[in-house]
Amino acid sequence: MSMPLSEHTLSRYLEHLPGTTFRKLYQQPSTVLAIFRRMLTHIAKNIVMAILYSPTPWSLADLDLWMKPSATREKDQAIAILRSLHVIQPQSVTLTANFRNSLRLALEGGGDHNSFGVRSFHSIPPEVDYAFLDKYARKKWDSILHYVVSATGLSGFGGEGATGPNKSVKELLVAGRLVERGVQGDLKITHTGFSFLLQQPNAQVWALLILWLQAVDAALANGTATDMDSVDMLTFFFMLASLELGSAYSTDALTESRRNMLPFLIDFGLIYIPPNDTSQFFPTRLATTLTSKESALRSVSAGFSATAVDAFGLEPDQCTVILETNFRMYAYVYSPLQIAVLALFADLKYRFKGLVSGQLTRKSVKKAVSHGITADQIVSYLSTHAHEQMHKNAAANNKQVLPPVIVDQIRLWQLDTERIATQDGYLFKEFDEYKEYKAVADFADNIGVCAWRNDKKGIFFATKVEQIKDFMKSRKKANEASNA
Repeated sequence: MSMPLSEHTLSRYLEHLPGTTFRKLYQQPSTVLAIFRRMLTHIAKNIVMAILYSPTPWSLADLDLWMKPSATREKDQAIAILRSLHVIQPQSVTLTANFRNSLRLALEGGGDHNSFGVRSFHSIPPEVDYAFLDKYARKKWDSILHYVVSATGLSGFGGEGATGPNKSVKELLVAGRLVERGVQGDLKITHTGFSFLLQQPNAQVWALLILWLQAVDAALANGTATDMDSVDMLTFFFMLASLELGSAYSTDALTESRRNMLPFLIDFGLIYIPPNDTSQFFPTRLATTLTSKESALRSVSAGFSATAVDAFGLEPDQCTVILETNFRMYAYVYSPLQIAVLALFADLKYRFKGLVSGQLTRKSVKKAVSHGITADQIVSYLSTHAHEQMHKNAAANNKQVLPPVIVDQIRLWQLDTERIATQDGYLFKEFDEYKEYKAVADFADNIGVCAWRNDKKGIFFATKVEQIKDFMKSRKKANEASNA
């Protein structure tokens, strides 16, 4: 059975790391800055900046005075995130030493840590510019996506003529259960693979990088010799995210283990190394946007399309969809890859140059659901790729981008096939007194991990347990101190 795609996200991977690993990660300013930019909420960032240069330690009472009473839930969620990432101490609002020191270095500069890369002083090849790097990265990444799409068995929409990625990437896709080989060697896509195709490029890149980290961890656990360390790899990924697109960086300044990682990063399209000068490498947009959110920077695919049109006059590798209330769909798209993605959940009828038309049907949506694609993923994809005119009409009329009847029907079609939903988690019951249950259940609800509760029976179900355990320990200590 394939692993849920949520297990391949950066946040889920970091949650399972021990505190000793975080202490190693936080020795590098680039890693700390990446965690600060990508993983923390706005309130969590404000808390960190407020206590970063504070001459005296903060207490939870001080934080309560600083926050509005109406923001208690958001404050509890921010504290839970900071503790799960070992940014602050378990029972206080004090930054851990390595995080504090490295964040100050990242903001103030200085030091000889080389955490943000070392620039190369060699001359840059004349052909290497933004457009060249975008075209190079898009070709590499599309070869990976075409390989996954070819496993869907769809005829006429796959990556015909695509050579596919290198052997190491293919083995990683199989090991990560995005695709699997049948008895006769034929390639088949898994539920996780279908969900992977509907993700944004940034999330797709992280999914493969996490698979790579997990493969190295598994090799070390099995006693297999390897010259890579997952902590150093993760630190290197964060360093790549801090580099400048179009600039050259020295490979000689890298450690031997990181130089051994470069061929794999080339296969992913994250870096480019000129054939005639292997002493320098160039990060591509796939690498420099690893820790960027779409609200802060245009998406990877948007960057690719804009560069392609401006520099080469190529047809943009994008897809814009017009969806009618009668479930008919018209997509302005050139890319066979994007057409194949649409074919995962829509019944495509006609294909013209730059346009495909089809319809969302009960059969097509239920087929997508049977392959592990959720209704929310379909709705999210259609909303993200909705035509500009649909966004304008929605804004003018203060309505949703997609017609509500379409959204509701897609979800109803999914419910036809899913009468029972399963979720991993922890059941809390048999509390000594109702007051104890109420306090713990309310805390779990405030930090957003309580999936279900029954106040009459005094039981609740939570998706995560680490922060709840810390809360229960702190309450126990407080009760013992008050009774002493």
